[in-house]
Amino acid sequence: MSATFLPFTRPSIDDETIAEVANVLRSGWITSGPKVLAFEAALSAYCGGRPVRAFSSGTATLEVALRLAGVGAGDTVITTPLTWVATANVILQVGATPIFVDVDPVTRNIDLGKLEAAIAPDTKAVIPVDLAGLPVDRDRLYAIAKKHGLRVIEDAAQSFGASWHGQPIGTSFGDMHDFVSFSFHANKNLTTSEGGALVLPADIDAGLCERLRVQGVRRFPDGGMDVDVLGGKFNLTDIAATIGLGQMKHLAAFTARRRELARHYFDCIDPARGFELPPADFGNSNWHMFQVLLPNGIDRGTFIAAMKERGIGVGVHYPALHLFSLYRKLGFKEGNFPHAEDIGRRILTLPLFPTMLDGDIDRVCTALSASLSENA
Repeated sequence: MSATFLPFTRPSIDDETIAEVANVLRSGWITSGPKVLAFEAALSAYCGGRPVRAFSSGTATLEVALRLAGVGAGDTVITTPLTWVATANVILQVGATPIFVDVDPVTRNIDLGKLEAAIAPDTKAVIPVDLAGLPVDRDRLYAIAKKHGLRVIEDAAQSFGASWHGQPIGTSFGDMHDFVSFSFHANKNLTTSEGGALVLPADIDAGLCERLRVQGVRRFPDGGMDVDVLGGKFNLTDIAATIGLGQMKHLAAFTARRRELARHYFDCIDPARGFELPPADFGNSNWHMFQVLLPNGIDRGTFIAAMKERGIGVGVHYPALHLFSLYRKLGFKEGNFPHAEDIGRRILTLPLFPTMLDGDIDRVCTALSASLSENA
């Protein structure tokens, strides 16, 4: 094992932000308060003035978005099988049924060419996922959604800081103003340690969103309260919001550095060895992750162990979720979505975070080559 282990990700939190967190701790107000309001205002400004509400996780934002969209029992929601399982779990959580559409083998995002065939009379919404920070084609997506009267809930958990033809993800595309869900988990390009945010459509009551965030409670000036809707416990703390505010200052620099590092991966990895690379998108993607597909016939577990022995941490994002036991019980089986299944078996996430050096990329690529030779 190398003396210095290189993880696949590491958050970058500066001393100023750490000092601000300490100030919040000393203030005595550590749950949702003025810092959350300031963070929401900063996010709203980033999203073109759209209303934004902060949550304790990206998963919570997806669930609340579905509830705000009126999705429930008897409805179906279309999404991709190549994503973190939360994307589909929230559909089940609100009582609806997930409908999967296979992914495009190049972009690894939901195949919009197959989307319309999956739309049925009971389809209420679609949840596209920007895998690894590469945006789904927003123009094509919203044209389909508008044609069929579908709500779009953008799972942009991985694409904060990405854009579509120069327009930041989180802003409105055309005349469509649908939900956008962000995650600020520890491994994201912008982190609050744990957390998320929901960008709201113009026709949605932000007050209802806030009530769903905290047990459905409505408070009155005289100190009274009422509960008129079933909510959860999804509020963000001021501690987490303070980290997010500090991160916002560095977002552009973080994204630029990730793009530089991704370019270096393309320079160093030899596709002739059998590795399949992601699309070389340096205008839209925020390069949340750099993912390769291993050559066919390589045992991924053995390969991961070989990389670890060389001091390199890698991840798997993600196995095709319809093959998990929970979803097999719903009737899904191997062979349903061949592209997602193939990618899910071979995908490998390589180290990528802003404080990495170019030499770290060289080291990863050397380990890739040696590990492949050892396991071929």
